[in-house]
Amino acid sequence: MKILNKKIAAHKSSAAWIQRQAHDPYVARAQKEGYRARAAYKIIEMNEKYHFFKNGQVVVDLGAAPGSWSQYVAREFPKSKIFAMDLLEIKPINNVEFYQGDFTTDEALRWLEEKLNLTDASDGTVDVVMSDMAPNTVGHKKTDHLRQMVLLEYALDFALRALKKGGTLVAKSFTGGATNDLVKQIKEHFEDVHYIKPPSSRKDSVEMFIVAMGFRGA
Repeated sequence: MKILNKKIAAHKSSAAWIQRQAHDPYVARAQKEGYRARAAYKIIEMNEKYHFFKNGQVVVDLGAAPGSWSQYVAREFPKSKIFAMDLLEIKPINNVEFYQGDFTTDEALRWLEEKLNLTDASDGTVDVVMSDMAPNTVGHKKTDHLRQMVLLEYALDFALRALKKGGTLVAKSFTGGATNDLVKQIKEHFEDVHYIKPPSSRKDSVEMFIVAMGFRGA
């Protein structure tokens, strides 16, 4: 791929990213199969391994932009109800209700609670909580890891309240894993906990995913 913008071409990291995209088989596959991003194959590969999606489920997608995870669920499990959220706007997807906002705010949580009919006295109403939320990295390994763990903890706290018995949490972590206390908490509430780096996750990426299945209850 020839880089026509001279300013971009002069920036080595931008040029390297463009060249990597041009030679990435998952990028080409996403374009061919109509997915918005290569990230779709991460959730596809995890589901192919652990089979946590079924038709007719209620699914929450945190950190959804540009929408490829929701897009996959809506396409392959069309009877499911999907509620997605991100700071960034996403183009509409059939059968996906989207909220643009910060998941960590009260306003965003209220939107989800209303959509999911969650109250303090109610049981969970969600089958799968999936979170691809990630912080803006600063290049300092320890700081970036701590920021990711904060988002993982937010996703877990929400899942403990929102999931039905037997439900699943799929959430991004970073290499090095969650803290011992967080791992202990996840294992207390889920029957099967797996750590996976999907084949479509780039080798130089520090991301890992936790797949926690068989929710026991809060």
